[in-house]
Amino acid sequence: MRRVFGFTLVEMIVVIAITGIIAAAVAVFIRYPVEGYGDAVRRAELTDAADVALRRIARDVRLALPNSLRVMTAGGIHYVEFIITQSGGRYRDPTDGSTGGNFLDFTNAADTSFDVLGTLPLMAANDFIVIYNLGVPGSDAYIGNNRAQIQAVAGNTVTLTANPFAAQAPPLPSPGARFQVVPGVERAVSYACPQTGVSPPGNLTRHWNYGFNPAQAVPAGGSTALLAGNVTCEVDYSGNATGRNGLLYISLALTSGGETVTLFNQIHVDNSP
Repeated sequence: MRRVFGFTLVEMIVVIAITGIIAAAVAVFIRYPVEGYGDAVRRAELTDAADVALRRIARDVRLALPNSLRVMTAGGIHYVEFIITQSGGRYRDPTDGSTGGNFLDFTNAADTSFDVLGTLPLMAANDFIVIYNLGVPGSDAYIGNNRAQIQAVAGNTVTLTANPFAAQAPPLPSPGARFQVVPGVERAVSYACPQTGVSPPGNLTRHWNYGFNPAQAVPAGGSTALLAGNVTCEVDYSGNATGRNGLLYISLALTSGGETVTLFNQIHVDNSP
């Protein structure tokens, strides 16, 4: 008679029980390493997102028109605003030693064109030029008495839609005959971030192309882009026209899964017009 090999129901239950005990024991040992790995990945992602956001802000701030950066807090949101530039150059001025050419006249409202000295900077129709921005009455690009829109560029000659410089009292030409170019598609730029203590955290957003506000206000219209979510921040700025420089301090905190990562950056602001 042939013998039949196999296992009984009792043996199967015993094996299942032993396997469950071993699996539970293994799970106890690997749980914390797995959780630690997940926490490390989450912190790395938060740190990377915060670093990218701060780098983007710093890159834009370094392109800010001198003496245009300003900050305010409204409704629990910090706003950092400035007029962004894309290039700059020198205009032909009677005091630069030139014996001819198209000079920029700061006293004649009918004079709407001038020659650029040297290589023509990046500029096109509908962009703006700003000259000697001090951020004070009489020389404030937000108000517009030292800001002119470009109508056309031909060769090294720039034609303006109008000459606002003649309305300055007194006229304020740049001591170095310098001008900055503000892109017409961006103009003023604002970064908005919920202040520390706001719950739940909100979004860090970039606003642009909403125009020029004489007094800082919550951006309305224009375009908006999201930089990061679940964010709070602290912002502080010190700077003035006579100091020729400023310092923007931003502390950015990102939260996810109960973890919070905080990064801060101090951005130098060149206010030499």
